[in-house]
Amino acid sequence: MSQDIPRGTDAEGDLARRCGESMYANDHASQGLGIRIEAIGPGFARMSMRVRRDMLNGYGTCHGGFLFTLADSAFAFACNSRNDATVAAGCSIEFLRPGREGELLVATAQERVLSGRTGIYDAAVVNESGETIAVFRGRSARIKGEVIAGAHVPEA
Repeated sequence: MSQDIPRGTDAEGDLARRCGESMYANDHASQGLGIRIEAIGPGFARMSMRVRRDMLNGYGTCHGGFLFTLADSAFAFACNSRNDATVAAGCSIEFLRPGREGELLVATAQERVLSGRTGIYDAAVVNESGETIAVFRGRSARIKGEVIAGAHVPEA
């Protein structure tokens, strides 16, 4: 999975950034877990989360629900980056390695297909050593409305 931010026009990148800022301002779940936006672009988002003690399961590793939430948040920001209100229609995750207390985990979500109102996005969660912790696939559904009312990319 590429770690580069997708190329688009400056206006598309600016709109994606503004959508991310708008969503994050109201995303109390991500804020409460310490999830941060690292980068965002059209159909792309990279978010990070430091594993805290209160995120550990009975085995002393990061609970899978927190890994899912990090990946799901990156997915949500990627699929709303074009200012079309979009929600998850389905998703799955595969856990490959444990996350450890104190680790900074990074989820990178990338649009794979966008067709009509439906999109497919892949996300990878990696640790500071670059090891893949989990892989996630989400299916999005565009709904009525916009992230930022009236914001759009001017026609070329």
